[in-house]
Amino acid sequence: MSQIAFLGAIETGLIFALVALGIYLSFRVLEFPDLTVDGSFPLGAAVSAVMIVNGYNPWLATGLAVVAGAMAGFVTGWLNVRLHILHLLASILTMIALYSINLRIMGKPNIALLGENTLLTPLESLDVPYYVTTPVAFFVVVVVCAALLVRFLNSEIGLALRATGANPRMARAQGVHTGRMILGGMALSNALVALAGSLFAQSQGSADVTMGVGVIVVGLASVIGGEAILSPSTVLKAALACIIGAILYRLAIAFALNLDLLGLKAQDLNLVTSLLVMIAIVLPRYRLRRPAT
Repeated sequence: MSQIAFLGAIETGLIFALVALGIYLSFRVLEFPDLTVDGSFPLGAAVSAVMIVNGYNPWLATGLAVVAGAMAGFVTGWLNVRLHILHLLASILTMIALYSINLRIMGKPNIALLGENTLLTPLESLDVPYYVTTPVAFFVVVVVCAALLVRFLNSEIGLALRATGANPRMARAQGVHTGRMILGGMALSNALVALAGSLFAQSQGSADVTMGVGVIVVGLASVIGGEAILSPSTVLKAALACIIGAILYRLAIAFALNLDLLGLKAQDLNLVTSLLVMIAIVLPRYRLRRPAT
């Protein structure tokens, strides 16, 4: 594997680390199986791409993309909390609706960002190759987001959020408004995913309405794989596990597709993904197994 391909895999892994953090918040903290991410990921890309193409500041475009993702997550939580729709079904309904909404926002299936000013444009003026500066920039973004998320989850509101997912009945008995916690948690989760979608579009130079297909699988693989490597005994370790899992997942994909001995090609990506997810699920069982005494 070339240096460019290696750093490119790390770059993509760092972007999907934000997705993994969002999925950790919904699946692990809130115990809310959320498929909205397959729609909020391209939503963030669509909003930022349309605004950048129309001459808006890329920072403003990225910020509004995050807000749009938060609104998508809020809708999913609202369907569950207010209309009492099963959480999985509520997320599926939002995900399906977002496909049409993303098409409405973009006006066409895809938008090219080549030649437009993005968040990464200032990095082009540096004397360092772009395939080095971009992963470094994304690493800083991921570290800041992870640190803020860890601090939030260790705050009073964050503890209430964690209590809502762990034992909602006990949380309500302690005066926690679990409905509001779900709404806020789902909004924050999909805000992170939309941020990842926005950065992905600006990194790849285009936004596509289908770019969210399979994002939930990638995110879950990152979370589960990271937890198999680093036991998430604390919130900090859980966040680190998400980041490590996302990077290792993309590296494993890149190595698998670049090994000529295996005979794998780009069309085998979904097959490799499925195998990696299965390995990530089964691996902790063997790690936790103790020899009989």
